[in-house]
Amino acid sequence: MNKQTILFLSQADIYRSGFLNYSRAVDTVEKAIVDFSKGKILFPDKISQVFDQETQNRINCLPGTLVDEKICGVKWISVFPPNPKTNGLNNTNAVMILSSIEDGTNLAFMDGNVCSNLRTATINAVAAKYLSVKNPHSIGFVGAGQQARSTFCAIKSMFPSLRTCYISSRTGETEQEFAAEFPEAFPEVKFICCNADYQKAVKNSQIVVSAISGQSPIIKSDWIQPGTVYLHTGGWEDEFAVPLKANKIVCDQWHSVKHRSQTISRMYQEELLRDEDIYSDLDKIITGKRPGRENDSEFIYFNAVGLSYVDVALAYEAYKTCLAQNIGTELNIHTENNLYI
Repeated sequence: MNKQTILFLSQADIYRSGFLNYSRAVDTVEKAIVDFSKGKILFPDKISQVFDQETQNRINCLPGTLVDEKICGVKWISVFPPNPKTNGLNNTNAVMILSSIEDGTNLAFMDGNVCSNLRTATINAVAAKYLSVKNPHSIGFVGAGQQARSTFCAIKSMFPSLRTCYISSRTGETEQEFAAEFPEAFPEVKFICCNADYQKAVKNSQIVVSAISGQSPIIKSDWIQPGTVYLHTGGWEDEFAVPLKANKIVCDQWHSVKHRSQTISRMYQEELLRDEDIYSDLDKIITGKRPGRENDSEFIYFNAVGLSYVDVALAYEAYKTCLAQNIGTELNIHTENNLYI
């Protein structure tokens, strides 16, 4: 008999562990990106199965390996943008598996939504650290859901200087929910609901974040002011003139971005952008191989597609945090060595 257990970690387990610390998560993400630049990460191409080209309903399989930590992980995530409106469900649902690369044993099966949302939020915070003007005072959101709120917390942890947050969404209800969530935690910040006026949120902000899965352009280039960094983490929510206006286009990884359906991905496929039009991947800026922001008037466009090894790094931190506190449920997966099956 060879009894193997795997640690099951629910979303509640991860929250209860105290893992959700934005400053710590930003450090984890930045370290993972630096490790990638040093060849300490295995990062295969993702597998994406798209079931509806119009809605972009899809399920993605995203693997990654942390070589020094001897951990291989995979995120299995469904992305169904119509879900909130049509089914009353989250538009994304994710789980993760962590395994040892020393003996191949499976270590954890866990909720992936916390780490997935945290990765998106913190990659934006890391990008803002290098691409924003110094000590920005204003941030604006297109989209007011959970991803927008997580991103606000992550970026605020980087920039205590933020004093104004503009919130724009399709409905006033979600704007009000966003604005009501943080006044106690951040009394120094004024939260301004824009009543679905996206232009107001974009035009008045030094940091602009689109936190929706759009499939049509709503952000206009003439809304963008000099000195802005636009953190694009969704689908196709800005007109092609927006990235064409940028002084620099930076990606988490251009190789992964250009095969997707985001704004600059579409532009590449329509031959409106070339490889040489992309200024840099983020890892080269973090490691000093290329400068980030060089003056206060640059408009910098940052596009994140999502890097699975970052999810794995965050999941591994969550796993270690829970393990140290005996949080989680041990499950028996394999009870025998059935070598001939």
